[in-house]
Amino acid sequence: MSEEVPVEERVESLDFKTEVQQLLNILAHSLYTNREIFLRELLSNASDALHRVKFEMLTERDVLDPEAELAIHITFDKEANTLSVSDSGIGMTRAELVENLGTIAHSGAMAFLQELDAGGEPIDIIGQFGVGFYSVFMVAEEVAVTTRSYRPEAQAWTWTSRGENSYTLRPAEKSDRGTTVTLKLREDADEFLSTWRLEQVIKRHSDYVSFPIYLEDRVVNQQSALWREPASQVEEEQYEDFYRQLTLDTEKPLLHLHLVTDAPVHIRSILYVPGHLEMGPMRVTTEHGLRLYSKKILIQEKNQDLLPDYLGFVEGVVDSEDIPLNISREMVQSNRVMRQIQRSLTNRVLRALEELAEERSADYQNFWEEFGAFIKQGVATDFLTRDNLLPLLRFHSSKSAGALTSLSGYVERMQIDQPAIYYILGEDLSTVSQSPHLDYFKEHDLEVLYLVDPLDGVVMQSLPEFEEKPLQNVDSANLDLPEVEKPPTEEGAELSDDLLETLLGRMQEILGERVAGVRASQVLRGSPCRLVSPESDAERNLQRVRRLLEEDFEIPPRILEVNRTHPLIVNLAHLTQRREGEGLVDGVIEQLFANQLLLEGIHPNPSEMVPRIQSLLERATEDPSR
Repeated sequence: MSEEVPVEERVESLDFKTEVQQLLNILAHSLYTNREIFLRELLSNASDALHRVKFEMLTERDVLDPEAELAIHITFDKEANTLSVSDSGIGMTRAELVENLGTIAHSGAMAFLQELDAGGEPIDIIGQFGVGFYSVFMVAEEVAVTTRSYRPEAQAWTWTSRGENSYTLRPAEKSDRGTTVTLKLREDADEFLSTWRLEQVIKRHSDYVSFPIYLEDRVVNQQSALWREPASQVEEEQYEDFYRQLTLDTEKPLLHLHLVTDAPVHIRSILYVPGHLEMGPMRVTTEHGLRLYSKKILIQEKNQDLLPDYLGFVEGVVDSEDIPLNISREMVQSNRVMRQIQRSLTNRVLRALEELAEERSADYQNFWEEFGAFIKQGVATDFLTRDNLLPLLRFHSSKSAGALTSLSGYVERMQIDQPAIYYILGEDLSTVSQSPHLDYFKEHDLEVLYLVDPLDGVVMQSLPEFEEKPLQNVDSANLDLPEVEKPPTEEGAELSDDLLETLLGRMQEILGERVAGVRASQVLRGSPCRLVSPESDAERNLQRVRRLLEEDFEIPPRILEVNRTHPLIVNLAHLTQRREGEGLVDGVIEQLFANQLLLEGIHPNPSEMVPRIQSLLERATEDPSR
């Protein structure tokens, strides 16, 4: 009878089945951008092992230690410089160790999923996405995996590797079921021998793992993810607490959405619209994006592909097991599934905002003041969802009395024979409300939208009509109006055609190329003149934006229209005919033109008007008797 070989001497050295040295170097040093990810990967693998043994228990198979708590334990030894992650999960046999850890890119979890009946109960497996286990070599000089299968008769084994060309296997003394991964940390990785640091990593990446994670005999993870709870069972206070946890904002969100879909993609999500643009003391940042989870494991803290840029103010989490991840799970691959997720989230957010506008108008006005620019950006840039954004637009108008109006609200108030939606672009509400462009509209009680945000011009450039009604700038040279009638005048108050032509010629001579023409107006009533844009100027709505962005941008010449019935124009025409006070005539013409530039907000240097105004005042105050 042969003598039994002692357990500690039955050591096997095996080679990896691929060119492991190069692959492990890539995995450990190039694939991952953050070293702490190794702990997320180990906890994900442990969670998978626990889910799998739970499944075996449900199928009434004979399982070792059936009463053992399904949990994960993390311990560390500063003197030995070691960190261990243990679970009471499925464990592995010798053959499974060789198959799962001896072959790069083999996923035991994936193989398990493929064996399940497609119609069975879904299992929350996390580690199916690749070779995350090998990330341990970012922080460890040596790794030992001691494991015992759930099968009662199975032998325990220890797998050991330094991340080189080979690994060793030896029988182990382990009476309980599960796996313990022990890392001999590198000297520069001793930060992970700290309770505070480990808890920080767990909270960031693995807080919602379904099983308790013990650190120093204390459970440190939440386990239950709010977005995976039925919305009917979540209290308003829970939503608000979760929002504060996500954003550090001390104020309540304006609204929240709890979204659950199974088709066409599986989504579990909670999204928030904040009450204001900057949230909390730590929010001085231009970075935006949602937290992306896959089966409750954090994949990205700021994913910017889940919503379009114009919804970048939305906060929250999205969890989907359908998302395509790369091998390191740190990057999401763009494909049809991601586009479907974005479409679903976008439509739901826009629908919620429309409901907010209908049901809580005061809150929506607050939203618009904070985030209206984002919606305008969407209208101007996203043609596919523009129709869903249009109901969200709000503007001041000549009839809104300081409040805001929607485009549909404007259309409801339109006169029966009104052919278009009218708007005016300007610097501020005070200025546009006094614009000479509004003479006709005030007289005929026609509503005009006041657009005083530079982005409004961009919106109008991309929005030719709404509900089959064209949108027209009131500075247009050829406005489509309900009626254009000759202005009523007192007898003798209107210029003759000859006098008018003489004045128009003089004005053209003085102003030269600064204007695209001078002509009589059909719409002016109380104002002496106005500047209108030629129909050929197709991009005039963008001029205010270009002035802000381009230092050398010059406003193209506009047409000067004059009111032939205004006393100032009548007097000026008679002075021009008699050739009296030519210096005065020229000065008045220059000042009339400068006034219009000022009203339009495009005067290049308003201070240059002062000497001319003073000169005109001197002429006006001269004493004829002196």
